[in-house]
Amino acid sequence: MADQKNKKAETDQKIKVKFNTDNLKSSYANFCNVTSTQEEVVLNFGINSDWDRSAMGGQLEIELTNRLILSPFAAKRLSQMLAGLIENYERKYAPIGVQMPAAAPPDKK
Repeated sequence: MADQKNKKAETDQKIKVKFNTDNLKSSYANFCNVTSTQEEVVLNFGINSDWDRSAMGGQLEIELTNRLILSPFAAKRLSQMLAGLIENYERKYAPIGVQMPAAAPPDKK
């Protein structure tokens, strides 16, 4: 029994992952919005090209270009990987200063 567990552990360690990039598409995004339900996490990515908000009466228009839908488990793994990536980036280059945008007031109807 212990011999079978050792063989399984050895087999698990020998697995190599090959990424097939034949259908890979790259997109640029400078905006991300995240929502969730109990079953899924939705990430909407897009482009903010409206740099002069006063020209639109304070309204900001974002062109959403991509949506990723993840399980909460996959979202947590993504969060951990991104946190590690940012930590390494800041250690190598410099801390990144980020301010969260203020929430828009609710619409009055």
